[in-house]
Amino acid sequence: MAELLDDGPFFHGTIADLRVGDFLTAGYRSNYRPEVVMNHIYFTSIADGAGLAAEIAAELTEGDAVPRVYLVEPTGAFENDPNVTDKKFPGNPTRSYRSSAPLKIIGEITHWTRLTPEALQMWRERLTTLRSEERGEIIN
Repeated sequence: MAELLDDGPFFHGTIADLRVGDFLTAGYRSNYRPEVVMNHIYFTSIADGAGLAAEIAAELTEGDAVPRVYLVEPTGAFENDPNVTDKKFPGNPTRSYRSSAPLKIIGEITHWTRLTPEALQMWRERLTTLRSEERGEIIN
């Protein structure tokens, strides 16, 4: 696996309403594959990447979910996310990581590059295709 690229800061995108000092932990269902309980918690050093994850999570949830991006601090060891690193992209250009240890919320950011309505529609279509074709395996 590729060498880790970052020391932080790190971000996590979600629809959960959290506070500074809370912890994000593994053991919850995937936003992308609800039948999969995740063994890791995922994060990135790119705020816009976390924003994209938050917006996708909001799209996949019924109701009026609010996308949120938190500044997080890993509490244990972490590794490059194998779901994108070298499997889909050489190296780790998405600067995505995962850990089985909790992430501590140290802040929330409210400014990231939001998806345009056209890009949001494209993601809706891609996600519908992934689910209907049962692709998009998660390396857990």
